Amino acid sequence: MANFGWAYINCSGASDGAAAGPAYSLQFVTGANGDTTGSAYLTFYTGSTYSYAANTVVLTGTLLVTGTISASHYHIEDIAIIDATGSTYFGDSNDDTHLRTGSLLVTTAAPDASTEGTLVLSASVTTERVYVRGFAARYKNVTGGSYTVKNYDYIIGCSASADQTLYLPSASTVGAGVLMVVKDEYNNRSATAVYISASVPAGGFSIEDQGYYQLNGTMAAINLYSDGTNWFVF
Repeated sequence: MANFGWAYINCSGASDGAAAGPAYSLQFVTGANGDTTGSAYLTFYTGSTYSYAANTVVLTGTLLVTGTISASHYHIEDIAIIDATGSTYFGDSNDDTHLRTGSLLVTTAAPDASTEGTLVLSASVTTERVYVRGFAARYKNVTGGSYTVKNYDYIIGCSASADQTLYLPSASTVGAGVLMVVKDEYNNRSATAVYISASVPAGGFSIEDQGYYQLNGTMAAINLYSDGTNWFVF
């Protein structure tokens, strides 16, 4: 029978497999020998701790993500610069409302770093005015005998040789301060006219305290505004 003596093995470099680091810290491997430790800069709280809700991961430092981040809610503080590519759409349905507090400036790109871009649009909370470099509004050409004006119509040109009637929307529907321009574009109108009516489709309102208004003269035009109840010429 063989006889075996004692053998000495130096275990000073081996890992005991025990976790290290402060309480609630997530573990990570620190070397090739499989040792793990934790850091107070990366923690996970299963219950409500300090000001954190239950099941919260806390990272103090920088996070680099090469994939996609999906979240149901973002809370971001102290934004200096946002550098992003992709869609520039805000919202995805007709009932979306986008609110902002403060002034708004829209400019063209500056030709170089020493100059500013051209101001295209501004809305100032100081003066409570809007500046537009160039303005364009919806134009509607009416060639038939009648047309029911839409809430979003602004410039209406009437170009038929026969009588033409425009039926305005209710002033209460479009609201106070809405503007409209009506122009007779037919250059040889003599026995016919352009009529602007308040009788259809809603009724219950007037134009200059009348049921309708008639454009007079060759290629005449008028401006209209709503006070939220009736229409007026100015």
